[in-house]
Amino acid sequence: MPGMWWVMGIVMAAALLSGYLTWTAHRVERVHVRARSAQRALDAHLLRRAAAAAVVAEAAENTELYLAARLALDAAPGEREAAENDLTRQLESIDLTGTDPATHALIVHSRRVVLARQVHTDQVRDALTARRRPLVRVLRMARRYPRPQYFDIVDPYTTMSRLAPPAVAIEAG
Repeated sequence: MPGMWWVMGIVMAAALLSGYLTWTAHRVERVHVRARSAQRALDAHLLRRAAAAAVVAEAAENTELYLAARLALDAAPGEREAAENDLTRQLESIDLTGTDPATHALIVHSRRVVLARQVHTDQVRDALTARRRPLVRVLRMARRYPRPQYFDIVDPYTTMSRLAPPAVAIEAG
């Protein structure tokens, strides 16, 4: 009978180890899925901001802002950060205090970019932290997922923080 306790102990340890490995693999998958979703959300908000900037530029006949917005909309993945930074600099150089709906939409989308970028940064950090865990590296649990990348752009918060909140409510989405 004393040998039975050893067998039960080994079975119990194997079950606990198996449960922990399953939980860890699921955690790695979840943080990568969230990082990918955050990247898509950030991309969508950046596209909306660029489109809103193009509308405002057309109305104000601001050629430089329009070109920066078009470059941001049409940029290849490798050129996206530079194009978004140029658009942010162009937005900082203009006065966004108009009362028209297009200006309000641009302000709202710019604020959403700030939030989406923060969420994306947090999710990428979590995914990279999960990838660095020794057990994850040894067992190569993250090999199925591409390594998430930070999206380094100038934070448009400085421009948008000096503005009053828009008077017109714009539906989320």
